[in-house]
Amino acid sequence: MRNEILSLMVQNGLEDDCYVEMLDYTIDLFESQGLGTDYYGYHNINHELEVTYVSLLAKDQTIVKFSPEDLKYLYIAALFHDFDPQKNVDKPHEESVLKFISMDRKLRQLINTANADLEIIKVLILRTTYPWSGELKKNAEEQIKQCFQNSDLTRNNQQFQQHIMDMGAYLSVVDRVSGYALGDFSKAMEMAKMNAHALAWRPSLIVRSSVAYFEELLNKETELAKGILKVLPKEMRKNFFDAVLSFMKIRQQEITIQADYAYENLKLIPTIECMKTREDPKFIKELYEIFLELPTPLQFEKDSFEESVKNRQVIINTLRLNNKNGEIVGFAKGGPLENYSLREEIRDENYGVGNTIFLEPLALKMGYWGLKGGSEMRHMFIMQAHSMKYKYMTSFALRDVIRARVDREEAEFVTLFDPERWDYYRIKI
Repeated sequence: MRNEILSLMVQNGLEDDCYVEMLDYTIDLFESQGLGTDYYGYHNINHELEVTYVSLLAKDQTIVKFSPEDLKYLYIAALFHDFDPQKNVDKPHEESVLKFISMDRKLRQLINTANADLEIIKVLILRTTYPWSGELKKNAEEQIKQCFQNSDLTRNNQQFQQHIMDMGAYLSVVDRVSGYALGDFSKAMEMAKMNAHALAWRPSLIVRSSVAYFEELLNKETELAKGILKVLPKEMRKNFFDAVLSFMKIRQQEITIQADYAYENLKLIPTIECMKTREDPKFIKELYEIFLELPTPLQFEKDSFEESVKNRQVIINTLRLNNKNGEIVGFAKGGPLENYSLREEIRDENYGVGNTIFLEPLALKMGYWGLKGGSEMRHMFIMQAHSMKYKYMTSFALRDVIRARVDREEAEFVTLFDPERWDYYRIKI
C-alpha cells in the first residue's frame, strides 16, 4: 500500500520529502505502538493507509472540489486521523489524536515544513467523528469552532470554513468506504470480526451491526458515497457492493434461523461426541470450517487442530440441529491448561499443577449466536471436566460476561486485556 500511496502523491503534487517522511513516520509510529499489521483491531496501520490511499484516489469526485492546496491537508489528516497510541478501546478518541499531533515534535516539524495550518488539520480529523450525531457531534462542533477561531486563515472566512467542513465530510465517508472497497467479501468479514473483537461486541452483533452501518452510510451520506464510489475503479465498486449485499444476505439467513428457533421449528441439541466420531475426517473438517469463522486471536492451536480433536485428553461436545445426528452448527473444545501457549501476560498460578482445564472460545456458525446453544455447550463442558476430576476451568470471555458470572459461578478475573476487554478468567468446578 505504501508504494501505491507514493504513486498517487507524485500525481497530486505531494512529492516533497516532508510528505514522504510523514508516510514513513506514520508507519513507524503505528508499528512501535503495537498498532501495526499484527494488531487485531479495525483501527490499525492498514486502515490508516487504506483511507489515505482512497482519499487521494477518489479526489476527482464532483461533490467537493479540491484545490492543490486542499490535497496536502486531506493527505495529512487521512494519515493521522485515527492515531491514538494510548487507546484503552479500539475506537480512537479524537481528542487523544489531536493531542498527539499537537505535541509530537517530529510531526509538528513536518507539518511546518509543508506550510500547513495545524488547526485546519484538526478540523478535518474532528469531522471524521463517528457517528456524527448526538453528544459526539456536539462536542466535536465545539472544538471545531475553537479551531476556526485559532486559525488566521479561517477566523473571519465563513465560506472557507464551510469548505473545510465539506472536505471533512468527504474524508469521513472515505474512512467508512475504503476498507470494504479494497478487498473481497472475505476481507470485509474479517474487518467486521476485527471491529467486533476490538470493541468487545458479542458475536451475535457482527452481521446485524454491519448491515446497520452500511444502511446508514448509503441512506444518510447518499450523495457523497455515490460520488466517491462513482470515480473508484470498477473492481473496487464491485467489492464494496458485494460486501453490502453479502452482509444483508447473511442477516436475512440469521433472521430466518431466529424465527425457526422462536417457532420451535428448530432445536439445538448439545451432544457429547465419541472417539470414533472424532476420528472421522469428515467430522474434523466440519469442525475446522466452523473454527475458521472465529476471529483470528481466538483460533487456539490452529496448526494442531486435527491432532487435538483426536486427543483423548481433549473434551469436545457439539451443537447439532434437531437431534444428536443432525447438522453440526457449533462446538466446545478444550484440554489440560498445560497443552496451551496462552498470551505471555498471563500468569496462571495453576499452570503445571495439572488441576485446570482450559476451554477454548466457543465456536458457532454465523446465525446461531444468541440462541443459548453456546451456554448449553459450555455447561456440558463443565460437567465433563468435573467427571475428569479437574478442580478449575479457565477460559476467555468478554469482560461484562465474566462480571455476570462472578456471583453466579464465583468466577474470578485472572488477567484483563485492553483494548479488547476479552479477559482471562477462572471458575472453580
